[in-house]
Amino acid sequence: MSTITWKVNTLSRTLSTGRVDSVHYAVDARSDDEVYSAGAYGELALEGDVTTAYADLDEATVVGWVKAALGDDKVAEVNAALETQLTEQATPTTGTGVPW
Repeated sequence: MSTITWKVNTLSRTLSTGRVDSVHYAVDARSDDEVYSAGAYGELALEGDVTTAYADLDEATVVGWVKAALGDDKVAEVNAALETQLTEQATPTTGTGVPW
């Protein structure tokens, strides 16, 4: 098993209006024993009106925006890709090196 955490690294906004224009987010995955980790990073431009005042935003709200914009299939794809990376780290199927 593993823990996958979606988080917001930073927001880009227009100062005169306070409107958030884009979200820089990260997805971190860790094995339950915390031996293995994997991550993904992205930027999402926000479309339409963002009606929540900048000062009133919290991370859970913005992560919700990111996941809603990406859609359930893409969120599941990102999570699955990170799970695959953790599995490959724990039980490698390929290797590198030289025999001497």
